[in-house]
Amino acid sequence: MSTSKIIVIGSSNTDMVVKSSVLPKPGETILGGTFLMNAGGKGANQAVAAARLGGEVLLVAKVGNDIFGKQSIDGFKKEKINIDFVFVDETTPSGTALIMVNEEGENCIVVAPGANAQLLPVDIAQVKTISEAEIILVQLEIPMETIAAVMKIAIANKRKVIINPAPAQTLQDELLNGLFLITPNETEAGLLTNINVKDEETASQAAAVFLSKGVENVIITLGKQGAYFQNNEMQFKTGAPVVKAVDTTVAGDTFSAAIAVAVTERMEWKQAVQFAVKAASISVTRMGAQASVPYRHEMD
Repeated sequence: MSTSKIIVIGSSNTDMVVKSSVLPKPGETILGGTFLMNAGGKGANQAVAAARLGGEVLLVAKVGNDIFGKQSIDGFKKEKINIDFVFVDETTPSGTALIMVNEEGENCIVVAPGANAQLLPVDIAQVKTISEAEIILVQLEIPMETIAAVMKIAIANKRKVIINPAPAQTLQDELLNGLFLITPNETEAGLLTNINVKDEETASQAAAVFLSKGVENVIITLGKQGAYFQNNEMQFKTGAPVVKAVDTTVAGDTFSAAIAVAVTERMEWKQAVQFAVKAASISVTRMGAQASVPYRHEMD
């Protein structure tokens, strides 16, 4: 078990999931889906995944003073996540996500950010432990100005930051320069590099773009193909085990969290990527976000 500190800074949502045979087309109504309500949000998902996989985790997030916020905080406590900096907004509701999942496990998601949009640099300034964290893990469901504030503190204190650039959106070059690790999927890598990532060759081309912008390490997740790693010293692709995908909602979050844990445990990069691919592969065999994240004993 890792005793190193991982700070996850990001969103907390309640996911409302409908599972049906196919995803509806615009204007189409489909009957017969199964409804589930789960704890989610990329920041919360990654915090839970890192904690279950053996990390000592502090979560920085913001929820509303409502039933969803209270349930989220209760869930973090059960996972033994430090919630000293889970802020409660008295005027804004907690974030929610509406998710549709088909029989193949593919999904489409719409997020109402709620209190996540109010996690601001003034909140980050209160988190003094950022300057001491071994790994800081962030995503893109909180304001970009907040991410910039995190990077500024981290770079000034020579801390390692991992950015999981999801949901897909552009990133300014100043956020990439000095970044320890970026973990996009094919779509996100394509948006950020203008390269259509579909195989190992194009993943290498995209990784080279990130490295040229000052990123130290790049991992591009390739779904059922596994993941591709590149830095200035090495490059390799790790395959994924063949599994029956039920719900891919939390695969990327599980992967990034697992990498954070692996880094704090001083795993070599090949072992770290294998560890993360295995964790993500287990997660897609189950329904739900945090509910599908594996525990460390399942990895062993």
